[in-house]
Amino acid sequence: MKIFVINCGSSSIKYQLFDMTDESVLAKGIVERIGGGEPNLEHATGERTVERQVDVADHAAGVRLILDVLCDAELGVLKSVDEIDGVGHRVVHGGETVTASRRIDEALCDVIRQNIPLAPLHNPPNLAGIEGAMAAISGAAHVAVFDTAFLATLPPAAYRYAVPTEWYTQHKVRRYGFHGTSHRYVTLQAAALLGKRVDEVNLITCHLGNGCSMTAVAAGVAVDHSMGMTPLEGLVMGTRSGDIDPAIIPFMVSRGLSIEDVERALNKESGLLGVSGIGNDMRDLLAARADGDAKAALAVDMFCRRVGKYIGAYTTLLPSVDAVVLTGGIGENALPVREAICRQLASLGAVFDADRNEAAAGRAGPITADGCRLPVWIIPTNEELMIARDTADLVGSD
Repeated sequence: MKIFVINCGSSSIKYQLFDMTDESVLAKGIVERIGGGEPNLEHATGERTVERQVDVADHAAGVRLILDVLCDAELGVLKSVDEIDGVGHRVVHGGETVTASRRIDEALCDVIRQNIPLAPLHNPPNLAGIEGAMAAISGAAHVAVFDTAFLATLPPAAYRYAVPTEWYTQHKVRRYGFHGTSHRYVTLQAAALLGKRVDEVNLITCHLGNGCSMTAVAAGVAVDHSMGMTPLEGLVMGTRSGDIDPAIIPFMVSRGLSIEDVERALNKESGLLGVSGIGNDMRDLLAARADGDAKAALAVDMFCRRVGKYIGAYTTLLPSVDAVVLTGGIGENALPVREAICRQLASLGAVFDADRNEAAAGRAGPITADGCRLPVWIIPTNEELMIARDTADLVGSD
């Protein structure tokens, strides 16, 4: 079974083609700067990667271009798009309506449209990719895998805000959470690595990248999450502020900024970038810190402190903690950050192991000593494979 996975951003399409016989990646790539600038295609098969400037006006054209490359005599791995059995689409927001991956039909497309106000930057390109792919690959089954689905199990005490009830009933103001596909994948992986059934495992999963989120998982089910109604709440991120006093917003408006200025600053000019003044890439900040840059050091400290603070809070929500799991670009690769987070957890029973931290660079493994009360694991995430598995399951159930 061949499954084609599409992740459409506002001006990009990431893709992977899987052979689900052994879950191998036959091809992968990205089309960037769709609809503006000079669109670029990067396409990889095996160890070969090619890049080229392309003519792509919209997402539908981008999907057609990718399919042409996949079927290209020189670069491709397919003889025809008819070899594709299913297409899995990453969709950010399913609101309260969708709590699991689903086959796509017009009713589900309507749900995605209805949730555009909750994800105005993500659901429209997700929907454009769906429409383009369904037109180009009409013979395959199409499946939507929602970022919010794994987090649909949050109890009301976790997802409700202490605001007037009418805000929730009339305007759907509540915590939805994001990165759910990543949190679900590492939950399944952690259970397997720990030798437990999924419904036996209690975890704190930390997706740490440019966007960051954490989930408390009790008996394999999400019971709390750090992101909120939008991805702005929670941890310090690459350019997002994470938690702040909400009164800062009207205060800055009273100082002359527009609400649009404040929103842009909190989403795109804050976090690691805002504190350091250098950028949002943790690698750059760690290098600057090593050279004595005080603002870079502060940004890294704030990042690690917030993660440790949430982990401490989440331990109070779980009957026990089988492991803290770090994943995402920073969690998988930034060894000094992993060490700093782990050392913060000493009072909870984590015992940092420097050799294991080195050994778990880019691969799964513990970074704490055997037998300690709070194991900390590194588990690389794979959202695309999770989407492919869900798609294959739904296609195979026909």
